[in-house]
Amino acid sequence: MQPRAGLFVTCLIDLLRPSAGFAAARLIEASGCNVVVPRRQTCCGQPAYNSGHRATAFDLALQTIRAFSDCDFVVVPSGSCAAMLKIHYPRLLSDCESTLRQEAADFAAKTYELCTFLADIRKFDEPPGRYDGAVTYHDACSGLRELGVKTAPRRLLERVPGLELTEMREPEACCGFGGLFAEKYAGISNAIVTRKIDDAERTKAPLLLAGDLGCLLNISGKATRVGSALSCRHVAEVLAGELADPPIGHGRAFAT
Repeated sequence: MQPRAGLFVTCLIDLLRPSAGFAAARLIEASGCNVVVPRRQTCCGQPAYNSGHRATAFDLALQTIRAFSDCDFVVVPSGSCAAMLKIHYPRLLSDCESTLRQEAADFAAKTYELCTFLADIRKFDEPPGRYDGAVTYHDACSGLRELGVKTAPRRLLERVPGLELTEMREPEACCGFGGLFAEKYAGISNAIVTRKIDDAERTKAPLLLAGDLGCLLNISGKATRVGSALSCRHVAEVLAGELADPPIGHGRAFAT
């Protein structure tokens, strides 16, 4: 029997880039899983948690845990949301009764960022996509620093026919988004994303990929405003060959 993998879609993908969600589902299915998308899922609670609204974050965490209770895996096409589910849910419920603490621990143990799930858990090495050309890859902060997502997306991209990965000088450098950081410290955020675009443009690759839509919206928005030819896509879209939609951006962004 195929394992049951629950796709945690994330708010930004649901509202702004559904194609990345469909691409993630296609990849999970191709890895040999039965994909389900629980209707009870909502926000992971990260914005509330980071803003100090722990009661709201607690309610959202408990709802999410219960929504995926019948899944063997929980797969998240976003490093920041995956880190919230896997690392911060157990912390958020650490003062609860033992039953709830165990629920949070069990949920965290079966939760994975998408590329890590495909490459490391499912040993998936035949992505169905094809891309003829050069790309560069941005390591989103939460996925890299909280979950250690680094080699998995690159190993998968190496298996895409026609694709040439050209690394930036500082692929691990922040894009400047950081959720509320971009609003609270707009000047610093703008300087950081400007540096990121300059680094990406030096590679001569026309397409930048990442595993976190927040980063992609921030980078693509700034690129649009400065007239850069750089395009952005979620890594799942290239891996799955879901390239019918235009690249991310076209005015939807946070950077100034």
